[in-house]
Amino acid sequence: MKIILTSSSASIEANIDPRFGRAAYFLEIDPQSLDLTAYPNPAAGSGGGAGVRAAQFVSEKSPDAVISGNFGPNAFQTIQAASIPMYLYGSCQTIRQAIDSFNAGQLEKIGSASLNEGYHNHGR
Repeated sequence: MKIILTSSSASIEANIDPRFGRAAYFLEIDPQSLDLTAYPNPAAGSGGGAGVRAAQFVSEKSPDAVISGNFGPNAFQTIQAASIPMYLYGSCQTIRQAIDSFNAGQLEKIGSASLNEGYHNHGR
């Protein structure tokens, strides 16, 4: 199994990055063995369409789940079309906490976008 989480850096000890489309990194992690591959987000600096571009990148990795703080409507639709479940970090602050919460079944699985249309965080 592998999951992808949005992260502020390329480490399992990193803080989460709640932004999906503009997250600094995507961490691909096996939640049991903790094997990790870090990918800089190719959409982080995009002028527009970051959510879709990031979602396409993540979907190409074929994870069993994606975890972030928020999913905009375009990113949500793109990931949903790939049949990949999405979860929210909730109160987790670090990647390790999120993995522990995922393994314990404590993260909220979402069935719709968690951000409104037109929301753009642009690194703020």
